[in-house]
Amino acid sequence: MSARRVARVQLDSPVPQLDRLFDYAVPHALVGEVVPGIRVKVPLRSAGRMMDAFVVEVVADDGTERPLSSVEAVVSPMPVLPDALYTLARRVADRAAGSVSDVLRLAVPKRMVRAEKAWAAADPPEKPVVDADALARADALLAPYVGLTTALDAGERLALDAPPFPAGDLPRGAWADLLAAAAVHTLAGGRSAVLVVPDYRDQAQLLAALADLAPAEAIVRDDADQSGPARYAQYLRTLAPVPCIVVGRRSGVYAPAHATGLVAIWDDGDSLLAEPLAPGVHARDAALVRQELEGSALLFAGHTRTTDVQRLVDVGYVREVAPARRPSPRVVLSATREGEQRQSRVPSSAFAAARAALAEGPVLVQVARPGYAPSLVCADCRRPARCAHCAGPLRAARPGAVPVCAWCGRSAHAWTCGHCGSTKLRMASSGSERTADELGRAFPGTRVIVADGAHPVTEVDAAPALVIATRGAEPLARGGYRAVILLDGDRMLQNEALRIGEHCLRWWSNAAALAAPGAPVHLVGVAGPVARALATWTQPAYARSELADRAPLRMPPAVRVASVDGHARSVDTLLASLRESVPALDPLAILGPVDTSTAPDTATARALVRFDFAHGRAVAEALRAGVIADALRARKSTKDRGPKPRNTLRVRLDIPEPDL
Repeated sequence: MSARRVARVQLDSPVPQLDRLFDYAVPHALVGEVVPGIRVKVPLRSAGRMMDAFVVEVVADDGTERPLSSVEAVVSPMPVLPDALYTLARRVADRAAGSVSDVLRLAVPKRMVRAEKAWAAADPPEKPVVDADALARADALLAPYVGLTTALDAGERLALDAPPFPAGDLPRGAWADLLAAAAVHTLAGGRSAVLVVPDYRDQAQLLAALADLAPAEAIVRDDADQSGPARYAQYLRTLAPVPCIVVGRRSGVYAPAHATGLVAIWDDGDSLLAEPLAPGVHARDAALVRQELEGSALLFAGHTRTTDVQRLVDVGYVREVAPARRPSPRVVLSATREGEQRQSRVPSSAFAAARAALAEGPVLVQVARPGYAPSLVCADCRRPARCAHCAGPLRAARPGAVPVCAWCGRSAHAWTCGHCGSTKLRMASSGSERTADELGRAFPGTRVIVADGAHPVTEVDAAPALVIATRGAEPLARGGYRAVILLDGDRMLQNEALRIGEHCLRWWSNAAALAAPGAPVHLVGVAGPVARALATWTQPAYARSELADRAPLRMPPAVRVASVDGHARSVDTLLASLRESVPALDPLAILGPVDTSTAPDTATARALVRFDFAHGRAVAEALRAGVIADALRARKSTKDRGPKPRNTLRVRLDIPEPDL
């Protein structure tokens, strides 16, 4: 009689104490079907129900005759979890003190039966062939960066400053052509490339650039905009044993492409690349883990350099690759001249530049906020106007309109200032719509386009137009904008966020990169290090200085920071256990805990833990052990007839903004 087969499975459950492999006996009837990577149903005796699971490996029984539950059924015969992906998910979860099931939920799409059957019935994809002419054009695009192709072939970790201008008359940035060229070069060498971008507009640019260079059958999309069956079919394509080019958003960093030779992250400073779901791992950090496991090339590209990447450059873990000749936009620091009103929103120099540029093509005006009047103040005492019901800020949709609360949506028909008793309101700021009205009157007969969250615009033609856009919502212009005016810079810098200077430099640099070569870019009313970095186009130097300023203060990314939230008693217990488990922690590593209770009958708290990268594994293991221990205590203290046990602790590592 043959030895019993045992399947080691990963349960699809976020419960921390279930975050490990469980052994199940494989029934004789399923021996030929239960293979690594497939989905199965297994019983969980402690919960008294069936659970979904992935088979990680199938081994022979160790001969101890231990009692094991049996695999109940095979959900799908398709092996959708390759060993490399499980290893990556496990390593990423361990680094973030999270559960591997949470990572797999991001990496593996839901099963779609029709798509699976269609894929199984279709012929397997053939190995893509890169056209010799396309490969020559790709290498020509990479040529300005000395040694880049050699570094890609050697699997190095690289930081690259993208060219800050459009790709000729095409509605895309030159950066998209550069990343597409790197991917095609990798594909021609018989290996896959994974390209990760923040949003759908960046993805569209990259797909358009790849369409000119790569064979269509090699391009794979990975994003939630597709229908469920389409996304699942694309995922199955990445599992085929032939190389491909994956273009995805933050979860695309986990795409199990065959023989990955390149992972590229575009604009890693964009908040859209930070995963909001547990365990909250940034695409940049997941890419670093993946590169370490697979030995592929890793490329960080952008118009700016984040302090996170700069730290890696400074310690020698990532190498900086610069072009032989570094191009830059023509940035002008505009300020009010003598005789002009200091409150003038558009100085005469920027106004004149816009007027001259409108004779040739579109002009971009970047503003801080959408809407008409995003904030109102008392006309007499200048105090912010607040809602009488919830104390939220009031805003106006148009001149003379009844103010509306931005929080609760109530209309303030009979508003009265709580400080001076005045009933008069004043618009304290100009949003995209009010700016469009003002500039429309200043340039009569000119077409005005508003681009913001409520009015999404992805592309404009080359005809003269004033394009008023909020940061990050700027549409592309064929051939580039003939002038770019960056307004509200001083208002943007007033934000109290730790990285606000870094964010502003990224917003302004990305907008400046939309200008046509030689077109003026006016930054209005801003001085200081951020403005100088933009004007001289030395973003890496700014990131280096920011990193040097944060190191003595032990602020990220000079150190790693974890947050611990939950019941006050549980937080105290976890912090005490952390001190005992990691004695090498700095005495001032823990900040807090502070009370975060929102109701009299609750006692919640929050603490921050700052630690060096060398202690990362020990801290993550201690925090994870504390979360599991707390969950077990909660389960043990709950009677069968009582409420369902729930986790009381939430741990998040590598938070970018420490905030108690």
